[in-house]
Amino acid sequence: MTLKERIESFAELGETLRNSLAGRETGYTSQLERLIANQQFQNPWFTPENVRMAVKAIANEMTHENLVKWSAGYHYLNSENDPLRAGIVMAGNIPLVGFHDFLAVLLSGNNLISKTSSKDPDLIVFVSEILCSINHDFKEKIEFTDGLLKDFDVVIATGGDNSSRYFEYYFGRYPHIIRKNRNSVSIIEGTETDEELTALGTDVFSYFGLGCRNVSKIYIPEGYDLTKLTSNWASFSSTIEHNKYRNNYDYNKAVFLVNKENFIDTGYLLLKEHQELSSPVAVLYYEFYNSLDNVAHMNENLKERIQCITGRNHVPFGKSQFPHLWDYADGIDTLEFLLKKNRPGIL
Repeated sequence: MTLKERIESFAELGETLRNSLAGRETGYTSQLERLIANQQFQNPWFTPENVRMAVKAIANEMTHENLVKWSAGYHYLNSENDPLRAGIVMAGNIPLVGFHDFLAVLLSGNNLISKTSSKDPDLIVFVSEILCSINHDFKEKIEFTDGLLKDFDVVIATGGDNSSRYFEYYFGRYPHIIRKNRNSVSIIEGTETDEELTALGTDVFSYFGLGCRNVSKIYIPEGYDLTKLTSNWASFSSTIEHNKYRNNYDYNKAVFLVNKENFIDTGYLLLKEHQELSSPVAVLYYEFYNSLDNVAHMNENLKERIQCITGRNHVPFGKSQFPHLWDYADGIDTLEFLLKKNRPGIL
């Protein structure tokens, strides 16, 4: 397959997903609707709303224009080399979180062997089936397993801090990308509009805050009235109706009360002043600042733990969970990694 053929295949995949989500008959519309409706019975965090959001974010980004723009910066994508077998260990914290690795491996002309997450085993296989129906040549390039990865040349593994130690032990001798826990933050300057603050709520509440691109901490100017935020987040209050989210809310509230800690209770989210980045589910940390320069300095010191920053002059409010194809997890260029390992003399 040429690069042009691979781009055209993924562009058609994006169009098929967009049409299916819109209810237009594609041959996959009914199956996708069933998957969206039923994922919650396998993983309660994967509500229909969250699954639909994840598929839509991928489908909208995967246009011919975006794929051409993304690939244009990589000269070696046009080279004909023996394909690598790239092992991918996929996470399952949010739906289809491993899709970008799937895309990068196949767009670069390599072969994929993927260990699916037990929390999200079906969606990526479904997307793969559509791709293979569009271009049958992909059938020979994709392999899924729920067991151990074997016979690979490079590996990309995503998990938490604990699982990353396991990954380092087993995969350390291979060329690899190993991702650990990261969180995202938001910087509020104090002059945001109601629309911007409402959009920030999407960064906080989407996927129940389980994604590394979800905002788990906000920086606010000294003297800022937090009710400016909470008054714009009423549309997210139904989040508390989800049983697992409610359990986390109740547990963390009980801990704060027993420890006599100060916090703000909105009835669906707990806000707590804290210097840490990673807040529990149903909790949002905040920290006051006296200058934006100080915030920039703090975030520079924590850059190895921050996935993205939302705010003015950063990722726009409400867009943290809608990255472009060229917005790489942990700032590591996956395509460049795969292409380097495929050049003569590297392996």
